[in-house]
Amino acid sequence: MGRNRELKRAVEGFWAGTVDETAMLETAAAIRKDNWLLQRRLGLNHIPSNDSSLYDQVLDMTAMVGAIPRRYGHEGGIVSLDTYFAMARGTTADGEQDGVPPMEMKKWFDTNYHYLVPEFERNQTFTMFSTKPIDEFLEAKALGIHTRPVLLGPTTYLMLGKMADDPDGDPLALLENLLPAYEDILKRLMEAGADWVQIDEPVLSIDLDDKQRAALGRGIARLAAAGSKLRLIVATYFGDLRDNMKVALALPVSGLHLDLVRGPGELDSVIAKLPEEMSLSLGVVDGRNVWRTDLAPAIRVVSHTVNALGSERVMVGPSCSLLHTPADLDNERDLDNEMKSWLAFAKQKVEEVATIVAAVDPARETPTQALAANAKAMKSRLSSARIHRAGVAERLAAITPEMLHRASPFPERRKAQAKVIRLPAFPTTTIGSFPQTAEIRKMRAGHARGEVSDRRYQQFLKNEIASAIKFQEKLGLDVLVHGEPERNDMVEYFAERLEGYVSTANGWVQSYGTRMVKPPIIFGDIHRPKPITVTWTKYAQSLTKRPVKGMLTGPVTMLQWSFVRDDQPRSETCRQLALAVRDEVSDLEKAGTRIIQIDEPAMREGLPLRQEDWPDYLAWAVECFRLASSGVADATQVHTHMCYAAYDEIIEAISDLDADVISMESSRSGMDKLR
Repeated sequence: MGRNRELKRAVEGFWAGTVDETAMLETAAAIRKDNWLLQRRLGLNHIPSNDSSLYDQVLDMTAMVGAIPRRYGHEGGIVSLDTYFAMARGTTADGEQDGVPPMEMKKWFDTNYHYLVPEFERNQTFTMFSTKPIDEFLEAKALGIHTRPVLLGPTTYLMLGKMADDPDGDPLALLENLLPAYEDILKRLMEAGADWVQIDEPVLSIDLDDKQRAALGRGIARLAAAGSKLRLIVATYFGDLRDNMKVALALPVSGLHLDLVRGPGELDSVIAKLPEEMSLSLGVVDGRNVWRTDLAPAIRVVSHTVNALGSERVMVGPSCSLLHTPADLDNERDLDNEMKSWLAFAKQKVEEVATIVAAVDPARETPTQALAANAKAMKSRLSSARIHRAGVAERLAAITPEMLHRASPFPERRKAQAKVIRLPAFPTTTIGSFPQTAEIRKMRAGHARGEVSDRRYQQFLKNEIASAIKFQEKLGLDVLVHGEPERNDMVEYFAERLEGYVSTANGWVQSYGTRMVKPPIIFGDIHRPKPITVTWTKYAQSLTKRPVKGMLTGPVTMLQWSFVRDDQPRSETCRQLALAVRDEVSDLEKAGTRIIQIDEPAMREGLPLRQEDWPDYLAWAVECFRLASSGVADATQVHTHMCYAAYDEIIEAISDLDADVISMESSRSGMDKLR
């Protein structure tokens, strides 16, 4: 999206009619150019192309292979931007009621990025209807930069999709139909002068059955044969290979990329079994978090591999796409020097890759200064007094089993709540946040800059809350919300008021399309110094006789939607967050709030990619929710909300949360969750 979200503004301007198509595409091209030139300047040998998108890279693949759902009226030929964005956004804001609905969104593996789910039909054929990877390869070539085009692999692409006309159908049955479109893309890249092409198959990091492994092997073999003059490298990330190692090492390709941040334990086994004709790409720089790489152990890993395989068969890179990290730490002017020394954003991670290579390659000058600065930063973070807070460890040690359970089972709580809250049958409510209007954003920005006084800002927020309450009463809703005009983000708002967190000014990452989020950074022990939401909830309740929900973000979602410290288990950090939420729940209850919603939309997202790892995660995730929610009386009703994920796989764990009310988003999945 650019160092300063330039592409976001250009695309949204195009949608609004204030930016024309040429200007939008020129903005995207300028960002690509800057990224390519940076990597060339740092001396990288393999510079990727086709690794960015106007909206979503899975949607790009859908356009490339011509898998356009019938409802968008595409009649063949190159997919227009109107059709492309219609698939992403629908043809009207109201979607199905007044136009054509968008494609479904789902989480990208276990990240907070959302992709658009491909839709297939039985006996579907595929045709190359977009030349994006060829166009961008030639675009870089014109700059004198020879890139390595990146394609989402055919097996992963199909497994991410769904059969629109057969809910029980297997998209992998379409592999033979799909491969000719991929073969056409590779042939066009070969004709354009490409030599290396990267095929991303992250499904190698998830549980596959024999049929799926066979399909992956068959698909890559077909691509290797079609691109006989190309050298293919298959990339997997977000986890280790485990029982997929055999098929990965048997692929007829020139290279294999491993995520050694998420799967560090398999390196020696892969080295021992690696075919002589295959190179190994080492993902030793974390592409999913913001912490500076400890270069000394990373260099040891690379040196060890070079000694085993020879330098000509070893590549170095980030663990995965840098889509998941902010663009450039140099944009952060408000972070203190110590904190900045611990961090690395996308630009700095590319620099780390270059430093590691320079440290290992005897033909290059040893980066003495960079290595010394890195060692100093590692020592600083290890010894800093900012990391640990007195009292937090003691509170964790004092957690008892009783703190994880409500006083009474649900049937008894339901009776107690009915007496106090007195809701009708089938009560109505909303999820919580109302739209953040341009006026709200303008007022918040002015207040942050000191241009709007505290008094004026507080009155403005009160007016917004009063308007939200009046609107809901007019609609006849039974349980109201205050609309959250004071909140910039459901995680960042709380993070700014908790100790152990730091927020950035420009640490934006893509959530979906042009929707950017700015995950806060958990660097130390979490502590809530004072109540966060009580004042606004009490004010909203004073305006109506109907119950107003207290609105909180749950501990698992706070964890998942933050950049998390990597010096202790995530479960430990989540328990610290749960205690902070528990304190807030208690204060809301004391203030008279009888319905408290603790949102956990990221519960499914945090699920490990391998099912054998699920029980451990679900145990501590459920425990943390219950720790946060179980300190209230029977008559206090606890809600939770989840969205944009497949929750059927963890329905038992959701039940174990022991919430009184659970709401699940279903509109973008065609109400499948309800069925």
